[in-house]
Amino acid sequence: MAATVTQVNNKLIVFRKEIFREYVRENLFSPYMGTDMNSIIRVIPDLDKGGKQGGEQINVPLMARLQATAIASGPLVGSEEALDNYGMRLWIDWARNAVVINNAEEQKSSIDLFAEAKPMLVDWGKELQRDEICDAFYALPSQSSPAGLGTNNGQRVNGLLFDAATATQRNTWITDQADRIQIGNSNSANLVAGNFASSMANITGSMTLSGALIMTMKRRAKKANPRIRPFRLKDNGTEWFVLFVGQEQFRDAANDTDIKTANQNSRAREQQGYMKNPIFVDGDLLYNGVIIREIPELSLRLPVTYQTMGASSIQVAPAFMCGQQAQAWCWGKMPTPTFRKEDDYQYLRGAGIKMAYGIGKLAKLTPAGNFKEWGVFTGFFPAVADA
Repeated sequence: MAATVTQVNNKLIVFRKEIFREYVRENLFSPYMGTDMNSIIRVIPDLDKGGKQGGEQINVPLMARLQATAIASGPLVGSEEALDNYGMRLWIDWARNAVVINNAEEQKSSIDLFAEAKPMLVDWGKELQRDEICDAFYALPSQSSPAGLGTNNGQRVNGLLFDAATATQRNTWITDQADRIQIGNSNSANLVAGNFASSMANITGSMTLSGALIMTMKRRAKKANPRIRPFRLKDNGTEWFVLFVGQEQFRDAANDTDIKTANQNSRAREQQGYMKNPIFVDGDLLYNGVIIREIPELSLRLPVTYQTMGASSIQVAPAFMCGQQAQAWCWGKMPTPTFRKEDDYQYLRGAGIKMAYGIGKLAKLTPAGNFKEWGVFTGFFPAVADA
């Protein structure tokens, strides 16, 4: 008996019209971005020419508090205190992308390629913005315009990208931030004055992020000068900060006994409160006035230099404890769809997106010549990858 075999060209092939697009994570910084003064990432739309003045750079004025000794009954004339002010410059540059499809490829395709162009471009824009916020946290503040400004590869992140900074520039940074950094489990034991690389080399794998170290960071953040304004003040006087960490440090914090116990015993259970508890579902950890937020892209964007900086060449990473106005996001052009005009007699269809912005940590140059970050306290801890 000869059984009939379906010839390969006659086999049924089903092509789905619904597209499975690669996952693009939402911007987990978004709840902390806004135009309000109390935002961690302050959005400044002043350069957008839609009814505004336009321009390539913006000056953000920063002013420190008055600190002079009070005058009692003596003359005040001649003892006035100067206002300690500084203008932080931020530059914007363009970011564009596009997709072009010709009629021949559209004719062949079983899916509507052009219809997918717009959502894919939107995802690309969101991912770029989120990633560059991470890059800005890692960057060192600078008074100079970003590298490549206005060129084909213009840089929207203001400051010195960490991997591009010299050893001298990193050493200057660690000196300037002496009152707003935490090196592993002990500054006195691990901080090598004026030497960034040697300080990082003292961080061992046992110095993982913990509740105790988070409280040390919070206490030091409240003492830093100029003061770091807390992200939120509760009516009872409680000061709240937000700690942005990568995946490895969030893992270590979640495994810390003190943090785990606090989130297990102190968070609401009634009315399905357990659905907001990160012990059971994904979400932020809370500990003594600190919101610990995992940003996976901080791990994915970790500068290469950090990956072998610790003791025995282990990976270390910064953890960013933020108050208000830690970064500024300046819009020059909000994301706008674009379309190709040169269509080769209606044979080509193209869709694109364009936007212009700048992002950077705010920092103030003090009268002593130190470049102090305005709203960030940085801790350095091991970030060892999972085995």
